[in-house]
Amino acid sequence: MRRLSVLLRWVLLLALWPVSALRAQNVAPEKPKVTRILFVLDASGSMMAPWEGKPRWDVARNLLSKMVDSLNAYPNLELALRAYGHQHPNSENNCEDSKLEVPFAPKNAKAIKARLATLKAQGNTPITYSILQSASDFPTDRSSRNVLILITDGLESCKGDPCATSVALQRKHVFLRPFIIGLGAERDFGKQLECLGQYYNAADVKTFRSILDNVISQTLTKTTVSINLTDEAGKPVESNVNMTFVNNVTETPEYNYVHYRDAQGKPDVLDIDALQSYDLVINTVPPVRQQNLPIRPGKANVLTYKTPQGTLALQSPNISPNPYGKVQAVVRAQGNPATVVALNVGTKQKLLAGNYEVELLTLPRIVRRISIRQGQETTVTYDAPGTLNIVTDLKGYGSIYRLNNDESQTWVYNLPEGSSKVNLPMQPGAYRLVFRTATATGSKFTDVRNFTIRPGQTSSVSMFNK
Repeated sequence: MRRLSVLLRWVLLLALWPVSALRAQNVAPEKPKVTRILFVLDASGSMMAPWEGKPRWDVARNLLSKMVDSLNAYPNLELALRAYGHQHPNSENNCEDSKLEVPFAPKNAKAIKARLATLKAQGNTPITYSILQSASDFPTDRSSRNVLILITDGLESCKGDPCATSVALQRKHVFLRPFIIGLGAERDFGKQLECLGQYYNAADVKTFRSILDNVISQTLTKTTVSINLTDEAGKPVESNVNMTFVNNVTETPEYNYVHYRDAQGKPDVLDIDALQSYDLVINTVPPVRQQNLPIRPGKANVLTYKTPQGTLALQSPNISPNPYGKVQAVVRAQGNPATVVALNVGTKQKLLAGNYEVELLTLPRIVRRISIRQGQETTVTYDAPGTLNIVTDLKGYGSIYRLNNDESQTWVYNLPEGSSKVNLPMQPGAYRLVFRTATATGSKFTDVRNFTIRPGQTSSVSMFNK
């Protein structure tokens, strides 16, 4: 019995132990992402042109050899080498001369250096084909960071479209936005290659060395971003807003967060991959979009945006039951016909500070111009409706118009052709009913009646069969 009692106490203790605590003990630590860098090296015949006393080819492979050697000790890093234009002479015009010479593996600098020493630059420049082939060079590991670095001194020579190919593979998450390093100052082809990714022009050997170091630093150094959302005075008081980092090359969302501020008012720190370029969409109503976020790779970036918000409160009149039932409202920014948001009356909605038009879908519709101010609530309501009761049951054609103060009239509603007998909730005011029966033999037999709608009351109108 004593053993049974002890066992029961243990069972009860485990039953009461927080589930989160049990789960926390079983959660494996997050595995660091593997970064894979594929060097795509131009080995076309033009790479044999002299560059500060040496062939570009010798400069490129010597610097690349030193670079991979310095990267050999990095953890969670794998390198690979693809070359193009090295297997066939230029005279053969081979547009599929591209090969993965050294596949991905950790600490494989020795293999890459050995292969670079034996390659010969001689052929075409099939950039598009090489980029397309690189898709199969990267292992199918969705959790890795795949980086492509293209080193070239020329443009596509095989009538391909390297830019479209690059974007298509980025959309498929084959690799991040590529780096393109253009060698030599003789040919200004940067504008034609920058659509591929982040383009750098290495006008001289010293610049090439510096660019290569910079690209590797961007790839391997951690980048963070903090977002301050401020009021009109620049104070970071806004929070709890959805934010989307949109890849502005592929136009797809890369990160979705709900903004957070701690007890001291500081935003939290987000790990953002700086190898892509982003637009930030702050999903206020209406949204705020910042194009081309100025994120500095390897830095702790703090970005600030004004998103002052107030509250719109849509309030029903004090009448029960409401003859309209549920009433909706359409909110637009003043001067802009686009709908910002549609809401049910009786709800509240945060809006960016500014001037708006609120259209209440009553009968007739009511448009209110309002201003939303930081931290304040603006209430919009409408008058309690009355009811129009047309008691005559006639088939015909007719409309209801509102009578304006300047004696003009504004169309409000078309009567159904099947029967003039209706029961309509309407806003208080003066109106006119214009109706002709389907059997009437001329326009002169149109019946015109004026009537008034009062809050909470029913106005009955009858017509003659002419």
